[in-house]
Amino acid sequence: MNISKFDPEKRIRSFNYAGRGIKFFVSREQNAWIHIAVAIVTILAGFFFDINRMEWIAVIFCIGLVLSAEGFNTAIEYLCNVVSPEWDEAIGRVKDVAAGSVLICAVVAGIIGLIIFVPYIFALF
Repeated sequence: MNISKFDPEKRIRSFNYAGRGIKFFVSREQNAWIHIAVAIVTILAGFFFDINRMEWIAVIFCIGLVLSAEGFNTAIEYLCNVVSPEWDEAIGRVKDVAAGSVLICAVVAGIIGLIIFVPYIFALF
C-alpha cells in the first residue's frame, strides 16, 4: 500500500473541486432549488418559533441529508447518462432507485419537520 505524505496543496485543490461540484449542483439542478427553498423556509420558521438546540440539530441534519441525497442522485444520473446514453432498462432502474432514495430522505425530513413545528404552530392559536 502506497501512503503518500500529507500535501496541503492537494487538500486545498480537493476543496476547490468540491466547491465547484456544489456550485454546479446548486446552479443547474431544479430539484436542488426546491430543496434549498424548503430549507430556507424551514430555517426561517426555526428562528420565528425559536426552536431549541436539539431541534436545530435535527433540522440542520435533515437539510444536509436531503441535499446530499439529491447530490448523489444527480451524480448517479450523470454517470448513468455517460455509461448508457441510449435507453436501458437496468439503467432506468438504477435512476429510479436513486430518485426513490431522495424521496425517502425528503419524506423522513418532512415528518421530522412536522414533529418539530406542529406543536409551535398549534401554540399560536
